[in-house]
Amino acid sequence: MQLDLKTIEALAPDQASLGAAAKLTKRSNWPRLEAHDQLPLIWGECQGSGSNPYRVAFDTSDHGYKCTCPSRKFPCKHILALAWIGATAPASFAPVGQTPDWVNDWLGRRRKPGQPTAQPVARAEGKSIDDASRPQESAPAEDAAAAERREEAQRKRAEDTRSAVSAGLDELDQWVADQLRLGLAGFVDASSERCRRIAARLVDLKATALAGRIDELPARLMALRGEERPDAAIRELGKLVLLAKAWRLAPDDAELKRLVSSSETRDQILANPDALQVESDWEVLGEKIETRRDGLVSHATWLLDLKTSAPRFAVLLDFFPASAGRRSGAFAPGDRFKARLVFYPSRNPLRALVAERLGNAAPGSWPDFAPDAAGDPLAAYAAFQDGAPWQSDCPVILPAGAIALDEKEGAWWQAASDPHGIALPVAGSVSPTLLGLDLAATAALWNGARLELLASQSSIGRLDLS
Repeated sequence: MQLDLKTIEALAPDQASLGAAAKLTKRSNWPRLEAHDQLPLIWGECQGSGSNPYRVAFDTSDHGYKCTCPSRKFPCKHILALAWIGATAPASFAPVGQTPDWVNDWLGRRRKPGQPTAQPVARAEGKSIDDASRPQESAPAEDAAAAERREEAQRKRAEDTRSAVSAGLDELDQWVADQLRLGLAGFVDASSERCRRIAARLVDLKATALAGRIDELPARLMALRGEERPDAAIRELGKLVLLAKAWRLAPDDAELKRLVSSSETRDQILANPDALQVESDWEVLGEKIETRRDGLVSHATWLLDLKTSAPRFAVLLDFFPASAGRRSGAFAPGDRFKARLVFYPSRNPLRALVAERLGNAAPGSWPDFAPDAAGDPLAAYAAFQDGAPWQSDCPVILPAGAIALDEKEGAWWQAASDPHGIALPVAGSVSPTLLGLDLAATAALWNGARLELLASQSSIGRLDLS
């Protein structure tokens, strides 16, 4: 492995990339590091903000590279970090005799050495590994006037964005009123075109996250039975109105900005001193994978905290292009691991990042969560909605029960304590092997109308339902 820090310094597009790479050289960021035992190749998987890690490959002979992250810097911080580990800690790489399929695919398509690049990357002056490794406090002080100009420009951009988003929400309110005036039956039938129009307008006015939510509404409606669609439409339109009203009251609120305009970066979340951090044992309950109309695939991995008396959940959310095909996740349903998670600021903290993996957790049953005093399996959903009524999917742990099938209505979950009273409809099809099986506890997502089953504990062990 012919790597040294001078080579990495020469490869870096700028000093900021070196600094970012330095933070990624911790072994805990890399669940996989491997090197070919005969070829000059190293590769690895770097844990990003979602459940799927970035795949990174590096040719140590001619310094060719590949990374699946969306960065526009070449090479990106993940490539520089991989090379940095190769230069300073080569023993971190497990020697293997074969390369993974994704590395083989890159090797087959990569530009051969000596061919000119289409657009050479301009190198920044003054790059230094020593500067990148130096504590931030020792960095050269920025000129006071330049810092003031930069802050003023940032304030101006924030004000412009806020004004644009506010105008977009005004148009959204009018659009919702128009849909109600025209009638929900007509809205459901024409939802694709109507939603696409307002979504495009919201993108123009910088409310991109909200635009994506509205653009997905027709697909969610069409997945329901015909008689359910008007109720689902009115619920979602109501949530949109509540979200717009909440944003106007607190436009700088981190959660509301994330849902309406733009989200924080992984580095911003990890650096936030006020972010909720939980170090515990976690079990992967299941996955929810959806292809969106914008060409991205949303991959949500739901986790359960195994060390609490009341259910606590986390979701790792990742997005990748649908054209890239199905990606293998870092976790599989049923996996147990020890980790420190950092949660995105929220009224109902759910979305999280794996800040540090600390090994595997012992197998076993779920904790014996105390039931709601009133016997309501959806009490958690009521509290969830009280805190943030604009949110949809709420994770719940259902008490002992069973799945029954109605020929007209589909599958239902029924509580064992009151088999003729408490019953909740289940989304999608259910395996016949589950029908009538005693379920000691069931993890599911409830959206106000139907359950999306994730996993269950039963007399025959853990059941994967997602």
